[in-house]
Amino acid sequence: MISQKLELLSPAKNKEFGMAAISHGADAVYIGAKKFGARSAAGNSVSDIEELAAYAHLYNARVYIALNTIFFDHELDDVGKLIGRLWNAGADALIIQDMGLLEMDLPPIPLFASTQTNNQTLARVKFLEAAGFERVILARELGISEIEQISKATTVALEAFVHGALCACYSGQCYFSAAIGSIGKRSANRGECGQPCRLPWNLLDRTGQVLEKDRHLLSLRDMNRSAHLGRLASAGITSFKIEGRLKDLAYVKNITGFYRQKLDCLMTNGSGYAPVSSGRTLFSFVPDPVKTFNRGETDYFLFGRKGRVHSFDTPKSLGEKIGMVDRINPGFLSLKQAHDIQNGDGLCYMDKRGRLQGFQVNSTEHGKIYPSGRLDLKKSSLFTGAVIYRNHDHKFLKKLATPSSERKIGIDLYFHETVDGFVLKGRDEDGNLGETGLNMEKIPAQNESAATAALNKQFGKLGGSIFYLQQLTIHSKGWFIPTRDLNQLRRSLLDEMLARRVEVYNRVCAIPRPLPAPYPGTDVDFTANVSNEKAVEFYKKRGVSVVDPAFEVSAPGAGTVVMTLRHCIRQALGLCPREKKSSPGLENEPLFLENAKGRFQVVFDCERCQMKILTL
Repeated sequence: MISQKLELLSPAKNKEFGMAAISHGADAVYIGAKKFGARSAAGNSVSDIEELAAYAHLYNARVYIALNTIFFDHELDDVGKLIGRLWNAGADALIIQDMGLLEMDLPPIPLFASTQTNNQTLARVKFLEAAGFERVILARELGISEIEQISKATTVALEAFVHGALCACYSGQCYFSAAIGSIGKRSANRGECGQPCRLPWNLLDRTGQVLEKDRHLLSLRDMNRSAHLGRLASAGITSFKIEGRLKDLAYVKNITGFYRQKLDCLMTNGSGYAPVSSGRTLFSFVPDPVKTFNRGETDYFLFGRKGRVHSFDTPKSLGEKIGMVDRINPGFLSLKQAHDIQNGDGLCYMDKRGRLQGFQVNSTEHGKIYPSGRLDLKKSSLFTGAVIYRNHDHKFLKKLATPSSERKIGIDLYFHETVDGFVLKGRDEDGNLGETGLNMEKIPAQNESAATAALNKQFGKLGGSIFYLQQLTIHSKGWFIPTRDLNQLRRSLLDEMLARRVEVYNRVCAIPRPLPAPYPGTDVDFTANVSNEKAVEFYKKRGVSVVDPAFEVSAPGAGTVVMTLRHCIRQALGLCPREKKSSPGLENEPLFLENAKGRFQVVFDCERCQMKILTL
């Protein structure tokens, strides 16, 4: 039976983070180049990407380049040259948003349609497949039935986010940063998201009455779909993506390790699934997603509008829920529950005004928790019954600051005697072969069992390599062989096997670019994010007669939708007219969001179960 290959895709802020992700079980990583990535603060040199690719390819893991911004005409030459250099450096694919790239002369590097290309519908995914994309990264908002529908009607590979921070807006459709800042200077589609969705806002009705004050009304919890990987795989997802190119190294190690273990449990014998890359990963810690950055969790509409997706009180990491405050003294507190809080931990809580507060632990003794500094807890905002979270687990993070995993390739060794001496052969788990010989005079061992034990001992010492010994087969009598010769034989073979893995890595080239297929429409508005003439050419070739410029080129003006969200403020506040026959406070619609950044109108599209934010 041919197994379906499943890929764990992890974020790489830089070369070191990417190598750590591979070492912790990632089948692939995505990383940004110096320019033109949707995370401008996570750019990397071509030489660093080349080193990362060389490391990843040892494990048959892949490196994808996030080149997922839109480009202006004067940038296209530089973009084309960069892509050529990235291909020569060993990159396996490009994650892109700008359709203009499909009209350029590129090296044979596969193209993946970024979630920024607004992949919400079957029609959209079918068009992207017909355009020549080899993978489509689906919109985060899609439910399992929508994913299944797309999978059954297409043959293109499908990727889905399974963990990490959520953009409030449909990706690629957010113009909030650009609307707040100067046009073209601060845009999510240009890699400069200002994160207005994480800011506090006031919600006002049309009379000016403040319904909600200084709350993070657009801020969402973090996605966690770890409990549903099997369901996603059966629905057609083959790549499981972790968000976080701006997260720290501990997050990358922890979350990659967590999902590696989850997928390994899914890919048991007879499951029909297998990993894309090679090797096994051994951890020196227990991965746990609440131990690193965590805003609370949601499966985010995977099975419909269920549970809370929002995090109105704070956009910051709460971490792990520990317990409730039982007793407060000036110098210490105690909790109602037993706990494992230790010196150096960071604790936080929401005060009675809904503000996040926190402190560091100096020491603990007999259930008493003593804060650092001269903090008088009696005079602080802490109160009995407050829920305490640990957002800095000192012991856990200290462990992750050290080498916390090993990834090894399985190898079988075969030791034979020859006419002139001995030969050591190897076969790794991917079927790569190697051998090396030792010519020497054969001297019978005084103790044959000791000689055999020496072979087992010396050939089992693979710790400094990327290999681990699966099986050693010895076809030889007991001969005396100096330890230094056995070690040299082992080292020579491992060097040869390593070189062989480098030599045989099969980087897949792009499929031939298909002839232009008709676009499902005759015009595209600014939400198509067309910012250069090559992108205009792309749409014109596919039957589009009217191509509006991107927001970043020419802002449409008042009344423009700058965000489209599946998250709904009314629903989150218990005011959804579908869920309640009467919703007090809605008689004074429209509603408005306001803070120091500006004032915007909120419109509710109940037919599509969406919310929109408009400029005034």
